[in-house]
Amino acid sequence: MSVFDDMLKSDESLFLDEVALDYSFIPKLIPYREKEQKHIAFCIKPLFAGRNGKNIFVHGYPGIGKTVAVKHIFRELEEKTDDVIPIYINCWQKNTSFKIALDLCEKLGYKFTFNKKTDDLLDIVINIANKKSAVFCFDEIDKAEELDFLYTLLERIYRKTIILITNYKSWILELDERIKSRLTLEFLEFNKYNEPESKGILKNRLRYAFVQGVWEDDAFDLVAKKTYELGDMRSGLYILREAGNAAENKASRKINKEHVETAINKLNEFNIKKSTDLKEDERFILKIVKENSGKKIGELFEVYKQHGGEFTYKTFQRKIEHLGRNKFISLDKKLGGKEGSTTIIKYAQKKLDEY
Repeated sequence: MSVFDDMLKSDESLFLDEVALDYSFIPKLIPYREKEQKHIAFCIKPLFAGRNGKNIFVHGYPGIGKTVAVKHIFRELEEKTDDVIPIYINCWQKNTSFKIALDLCEKLGYKFTFNKKTDDLLDIVINIANKKSAVFCFDEIDKAEELDFLYTLLERIYRKTIILITNYKSWILELDERIKSRLTLEFLEFNKYNEPESKGILKNRLRYAFVQGVWEDDAFDLVAKKTYELGDMRSGLYILREAGNAAENKASRKINKEHVETAINKLNEFNIKKSTDLKEDERFILKIVKENSGKKIGELFEVYKQHGGEFTYKTFQRKIEHLGRNKFISLDKKLGGKEGSTTIIKYAQKKLDEY
């Protein structure tokens, strides 16, 4: 037997369809989210009878199927009827009323947007949407810098369901009362997948993504275990892909534990963020924190304004929370006291200086 017999040939691959490992890939079935999907469908159902739908606030940890579940429902809507228009907007990418209005026009097929202001664009959206019924999903709604567009949609579109998705349940507490009262929200929490569910989802993706039989059982079990520990399905999909790449790089016909361990090490490196990964305004705020580490958030905001910062306090607060979640800074929340609750912000010296 030749030492080359167990190696892949140059025109062979362990992958059937690598796209199936993208988190945005929507499989035909969404396992373990049937109850959540039924709740969302219940909120949309009145639109089929020409009535106004229910609005819904979807929250839960990142990477546990919130977006995929909604997109799956939208795909079914498109297949079932032309009378209900599903529109998905990611507020991380479109974070102002103007950008959102522009994207809404594009999703509704209106192309003549040049030189039009936000109000003009929203007028167009409303005229088109009111001819039918519409479901609007605003994913990562906590990233929106302003919510004027939301107020307009609530006031002027007759038959709609609005879905708001965020990782942070607390976001709703800061929502403007005039918007909150008009939303009359249903609440839906997505809980983390348990270990058998995590394994089942990954096994389902294997069928789409890899040639049958290329995964060794103990290697796949390690992926499933690590994914459950991290509580984020995106990490599991990343490990599957990178383990496959590691095996192909070694011309192996099987994906084993060694390849998975290589992928896990890459994931750990990938998750270490650098300050150069941040947007310009976030780097500016981080610099303010570094020079004023240990101050209260209100005091930092005053320093930020003195240095020419243009964000409102709420936007500044969201940026601080983003820096905290990504471990660039630490947030120590102090409850009560003479001055009420506040947050002490400290610069994460060790992490940033090491990388």
